[in-house]
Amino acid sequence: MAIDVHGRNLRYFVAVAEDLHFTRAAERLFVSQPALSKQIRMLERQLGAELFERDRQGVRLTAVGSALLPYARRVLADWDAAADAVERARAEQQATLVVGMSTSPGRSGLLPAIRSRFSEACPAATVRLRQVSWEDSSAGLADGSADAAFVWLPVPDAERYAWVVVAEEPRHVALPGTHRLAAQEEIGFADLLDEPFIALPESAGVLRDYWLALDARAGRPARIGAECASADEVYEALVDGRGVCLLAAGNAPLLTRGGVITRPVRGISTSRLALAWRAGDRRPLVSAYAEASRLASGRRSG
Repeated sequence: MAIDVHGRNLRYFVAVAEDLHFTRAAERLFVSQPALSKQIRMLERQLGAELFERDRQGVRLTAVGSALLPYARRVLADWDAAADAVERARAEQQATLVVGMSTSPGRSGLLPAIRSRFSEACPAATVRLRQVSWEDSSAGLADGSADAAFVWLPVPDAERYAWVVVAEEPRHVALPGTHRLAAQEEIGFADLLDEPFIALPESAGVLRDYWLALDARAGRPARIGAECASADEVYEALVDGRGVCLLAAGNAPLLTRGGVITRPVRGISTSRLALAWRAGDRRPLVSAYAEASRLASGRRSG
């Protein structure tokens, strides 16, 4: 038998069942006693049974009322929890999402495409992009200052994060225009093994190793000519002749200013840019931004 019972009537029933007094229950519910009695009678008609016995001794639950009470409490508790969840989700959709980045992810319209899809899913939300030093290769995820972040893979402590790759690009080498290899259209990595390299800070961990291409050196250590934590610092080190550096093809405009050129490099893997977030973070805004990134890039989450 299907019965369509209003939550208000269940709430009224529970109040009377707990007080066993219609007048006190009405006062607690901020309704009149006649209105409360009317709703209880309506509920009893829907159920086809009396819920309370009323006589000069007072009010008592019937057997049906006693059977209903624990379930009514459970339904009301679940509904209150659902209402809280809805309110949290609504507040989340109207909140600000902080997205960290160490270099601009705006490759071939990628960032506008992500923004467009995210705005469709969460029109009331605001995205704030936060520039983070290269010293933090998690771009703000590790210390919680970013909700999501555009990072280069590999990321240290990879088990802490989930991600979706949004771009794959060949690695280039940046070097002074006067360098002995500058005239070549493409440079083999073997020709760079003895060059001093401009490295990320040691705090970048495995990402520092990746941009030094340690995996392609057959155990030979990299010569470090300088350590830099920003594109401007790298540019100055290149102009000063302190070394060369690997970079993603899409980042070439950051360094190809006066006196610096970039060339494709043979013999090393392509670079991968990802939108990452903390593993297990299922907040609606984070999930929506991750999905927008996946759709914009046509990739699968990792």
